[in-house]
Amino acid sequence: MQENEEKEPCCCCAHKTKHRSEEEYKSLVHRLNRIEGQIRGIRGMVENEVYCPDILVQSAAVTAAMNAFNRELLANHIRTCVADDIRAGNDEVVDELLKTLQKLMK
Repeated sequence: MQENEEKEPCCCCAHKTKHRSEEEYKSLVHRLNRIEGQIRGIRGMVENEVYCPDILVQSAAVTAAMNAFNRELLANHIRTCVADDIRAGNDEVVDELLKTLQKLMK
């Protein structure tokens, strides 16, 4: 199966899927694992009644980490799915990309 080739939707949903290279998969999962750890750390700070500004600094770090995750995923999406769809004559992918960008920029 090609890297951006869609799999058949499962019987319970109509979502598209994307096969990722092992490198891309590992990078994204590594980022998510770090973010998950940061969130658990913040929960612990709240449970331990840590001073608000200290928690806010950690929360801002999570936001920055999520933004970095989103940038990486978006760049990979544009390089593979979007570029391949445009080459195949599927110009609707541009509208989908614009809608995605609008959601990310809220």
